[in-house]
Amino acid sequence: MQSNDKAAAKILVADDDQAILSSLRILLRSEGFEVQTCSTPAEAEFYVKQQQWDLALLDLNYGMDTTSGKEGMALIAKLRELDEQLPIVVMTGWASIELAVACMQNGAGDFVQKPWENTRLLTTLRNQLQLAGQRRQSARLQEENQLLKKQLQQGSSSQLVAESPLMKRLLEQLLQAAAVDINILILGENGTGKSLLAEYIHQHSARRDGPLIQVNMGAIPENLFESEMFGHVRGAFTDAKQTRIGRFELADGGSLFLDEIGNIPLGQQSKLLRVLEQHSFEKVGAQQTQQVNVRVICATNADLNSMVSQGQFRQDLLYRLNSLVVEIPPLRRRVEDIAPMAALFLKSACARYKKTQLTLSEGAQKTLEQYDWPGNIRELAHCIERAVVLCQGQSIEPEHLQLSPVKALATETMEFEEQSLDDIERQVIKARLSHYQGNMQECARSLGLSRSAFYRRLEKYQL
Repeated sequence: MQSNDKAAAKILVADDDQAILSSLRILLRSEGFEVQTCSTPAEAEFYVKQQQWDLALLDLNYGMDTTSGKEGMALIAKLRELDEQLPIVVMTGWASIELAVACMQNGAGDFVQKPWENTRLLTTLRNQLQLAGQRRQSARLQEENQLLKKQLQQGSSSQLVAESPLMKRLLEQLLQAAAVDINILILGENGTGKSLLAEYIHQHSARRDGPLIQVNMGAIPENLFESEMFGHVRGAFTDAKQTRIGRFELADGGSLFLDEIGNIPLGQQSKLLRVLEQHSFEKVGAQQTQQVNVRVICATNADLNSMVSQGQFRQDLLYRLNSLVVEIPPLRRRVEDIAPMAALFLKSACARYKKTQLTLSEGAQKTLEQYDWPGNIRELAHCIERAVVLCQGQSIEPEHLQLSPVKALATETMEFEEQSLDDIERQVIKARLSHYQGNMQECARSLGLSRSAFYRRLEKYQL
């Protein structure tokens, strides 16, 4: 854990002289450090295996002899294997230039001769802590920059628009929830802007100054899940040529957005559950446990309750994720948002393709508002981009949009292969409910069912 103003740096001190340990314990604690002392190399290894330390202050000589420093050199090498980022300061009463150089080559950051001078010792320790913090910050920024580049390449041309009553009510609810540090599950169809809601929650929370790390769970191969989420140390597996910071560590102090959470393999769900319950994890190949302070926001278009009943999703994990559940409505239910959203996409596309600013004709706007939008906001963005490319004049017309005049109930045109009759019926009913905006009478009429027969099916499929 990196030393900062909010948490005292944790220092592990190893020496076989109990008087020295007592002296260092008093000195370092008086300076605000957390201190753990031990008197053998084996104890030092044990503590480093158990948790992460900000710095280790090690004697070079123990029970084997008092002058060679061999035990101390071996301990440095072992601790460096356990935690290659751990700053190490060595101390000995038998100092020499050769010994100091050997310590540095073995992985120590600095060298202090006994008896030490308190001011110089404290300065040495603080310098090493500062350098370690800078290295960790640099590594963290590199990982964040790589993530940001990927997200920019993937492109998110939409902005949060809330002119419709449904979206206004949703944002009011989220504004209240953002202030409370609980996990949030966002439901909604593909392309409805779930990632934008995650950004909205983060920006209106007390964590707004911390990072927001976004992860597409469906894009992580199962064999790389632990490495991506928790990181790994150099040499943990064949291609691990350097230590990598995982997504949880990157999001420490901020928010972690897990998109497509329904795609996480069942075998990996217990590992995610553990970090949510205990707020701790280990890098792949490391033995130290790291603490983490993260708010988790998840999103999915999957029916997690059905997945639980089918044994595809852990119920205890779902309980950890759904402290608050919100559902973002599909675009066809927020018609008031279509025109302002299209205007934003139009401005962006014109700039991207270096065209003078185009306008939407009245006919084009009407076509957009009458279309069913099975792909939601993502489909709208692509539609406007295509229209900008095709348009040769100054105004986007209906023909530039290339939208079918009848797209109603598009969500029912799904693949039914290898699905049971109950599954098909359930999906059709869900599609009709969405299309008729919850109007039960119209849904029943369109399916040719009596009202009582329709409600029996709603109860059967828990809709």
